[in-house]
Amino acid sequence: MSEKNCLFCKIVAGEIPADIIYESVTTIAFRDINPQAPLHMLIIPRKHIATINDITPQDQEVVGDLYLAARDIASSEGIADEGYRIVMNCNEAAGQTVFHIHMHLLGGRALTWPPG
Repeated sequence: MSEKNCLFCKIVAGEIPADIIYESVTTIAFRDINPQAPLHMLIIPRKHIATINDITPQDQEVVGDLYLAARDIASSEGIADEGYRIVMNCNEAAGQTVFHIHMHLLGGRALTWPPG
C-alpha cells in the first residue's frame, strides 16, 4: 500500500535512491540526507501510514517492528551502549514534513534536552 506522491513510498518502491542500511519485510531504514547528529537514520514502515494519528490496531506489529529495527541499527552502528534517541513527529506543528510515519534515530554525540 503506497501513496502516489509520497517521498518515502517512492524510496520503498526504489523510484528514489537512498542510502539504505536496513531492510525487513515490514521496515526499511536509510541515512538522513540532512543529518542532525553524526548518526541520523530514518526508519520507516513499507506500508504508508500518514501520521501517528492514522495508526490502527492492525498496525501494531508494523509499529513494533520500527522499534526492533531501531534496536538492531543502534547495535550495528555501535551506539547501543553509549545511547541514542528515537524521535517521531506527528503533524506540522511538531515538525513532521513527510507524511509517512518515520522514526529518527540519532546518536554519535551527547544529545541535550529539551530538544527544541
